[in-house]
Amino acid sequence: MNLALGQLLAAYRSGETKPSTVVERVAKEIRHAGERPVWISTTPVSELQKRAAELEADPDHKKLPLYGVPFAVKDNIDVAGVPTTAGCPSFAYTPERSATVVERLTAAGAIVMGKTNLDQFATGLVGVRSPYGACSSVFDQRYVSGGSSSGSAVAVARGLACFSLGTDTAGSGRVPAAFNGLVGMKPTRGVFSMSGVVPACRSLDCVSVFAGSAAEAAAVWRVAQGYDASDFSSRAAGPGDGASPWVSGATFRFGVPKDSQLEFFGDTEAAKLFAAAVEQAKALGGVPVEIDYSVYLQSALLLYAGPWVAERYAALEGFLKDHAEDVHPVVRQIVMGATKYSAAEAYKAQYRLGELRRQAAGDWARMDVMLLPTTGTTYTIAEVEADPIKLNSNLGYYTNFVNLMDLAAMAVPAGRRPNGLPFGVTFIGPAFSDAALLQLAARFGGETAAVSTRPATGCIEVAVVGAHLNGQPLNRELTERGARLVKTCKTDRAYRFYHLKDTVPTKPGLVWEAGFQGPGIEVEIWAVPSDQFGSFVAGVPAPLGIGNAKMEDGEWVKCFICEPYAVAGSREITAFGGWRGYLASR
Repeated sequence: MNLALGQLLAAYRSGETKPSTVVERVAKEIRHAGERPVWISTTPVSELQKRAAELEADPDHKKLPLYGVPFAVKDNIDVAGVPTTAGCPSFAYTPERSATVVERLTAAGAIVMGKTNLDQFATGLVGVRSPYGACSSVFDQRYVSGGSSSGSAVAVARGLACFSLGTDTAGSGRVPAAFNGLVGMKPTRGVFSMSGVVPACRSLDCVSVFAGSAAEAAAVWRVAQGYDASDFSSRAAGPGDGASPWVSGATFRFGVPKDSQLEFFGDTEAAKLFAAAVEQAKALGGVPVEIDYSVYLQSALLLYAGPWVAERYAALEGFLKDHAEDVHPVVRQIVMGATKYSAAEAYKAQYRLGELRRQAAGDWARMDVMLLPTTGTTYTIAEVEADPIKLNSNLGYYTNFVNLMDLAAMAVPAGRRPNGLPFGVTFIGPAFSDAALLQLAARFGGETAAVSTRPATGCIEVAVVGAHLNGQPLNRELTERGARLVKTCKTDRAYRFYHLKDTVPTKPGLVWEAGFQGPGIEVEIWAVPSDQFGSFVAGVPAPLGIGNAKMEDGEWVKCFICEPYAVAGSREITAFGGWRGYLASR
């Protein structure tokens, strides 16, 4: 059954189908395939029909952004009235209230089909550490599905949910996406509320999204995000946070590790596919920047080979005292290993992470995003069972550092090996760059649906007409603030243009005149990080200012404008069509 979000919503709007029909068909497919190992519990058909009927009863509900959309929830995220097991039956409890993120999605019209399997207590990247069975890749049942959000990824890949929720601490929202040909969104920590989510590493966890496309992930992100006062880790972007002026321009800079630091664990086909992905990014306007990946590897080691693993013990300490034997042996080995770390070692690790973040800041001054393989290779279930710790660690080579470094990430499909198994890459950006990463992922995947609109995340667009144009003397006031050129266009025809007298450096003035019909004046539109915009405007001298100007396509943009009094005695240069045309004539 086709559960592509856009097509499903279109079918609802046209009356071709309705939510009650869709959820009944999906439930039938789940029963036919069997719940295990993908699902831990499923919503009874009677409840699905009741929920669908509520939506169908009010015509206004069709306007909801996720009207009648079936989705799946990882079973460490609460759904009211449904047991939360975290992959461990004896841990189960039944919450009275759904997690905040689930509440937001259902309020937007989405319908929960059930709770999905996971590596127990969200500990693992493989999808085999569960008493409910081992999930496998939809492309080959011999191979792991990836974890810990195994069931969530497989449910979407099998067409049993339009999208699903997972969690991501070390890569659990990205590795399963790569192994099942999906988009995996690991948002900025705190953008999705963690209220009602069983913690793994509470200071690092985030809810993630699996979807068939970046556009679908964006639709979920727009609904699910938002500050939640009940969650101490929730946060909202401040001015300039996640500023991504590059996303609206023609080029962007992407960091890639040195060749000697790329690791594919003998998987030569994966190496070829990553090289092809780099070329694909270049074709989109990307400019590769070589980085020293050792900084990020050292950060990653702190997660499992350092005291951060103690957070997993903190989350389960009470349960382990009485139920240690109920915990999967590999999970128990990892979590109990935390008891060897002292509080002093935890602080030392915090200091070390601070040092590594400072080193990484140098890279982020040179790159806009990072492009990495999501994993260097993949493994069969038998291989992982034979060597569970090492092979799991290998799968985290490119993922474990991301939350520690407070970054956002988008995992996207990037081709298939000759044996049919998928390969994926991940675009990684600074915190709060989620919208920009979604747009870049859509471009990389060749999607035609719009993911985000201008202005770029965390930016204010300003049109410049003279000394701030690219190559002109004051352009540095933009570039030094991290601004990027978006496009060159013209103003509406109602503007006159003057060479202002007695200005240093020499400047033009743009003045609107009612009823005037000129050629339109050439401008450049630049995206300026919003936290830099104030200082930029503060430097604008009289008689110039920043106002709103109408462009030839009807768009209104912040723009350099001139006080009308100042043009007295100045030469009108409107006929030249812009500052460059005028300068060329002199």
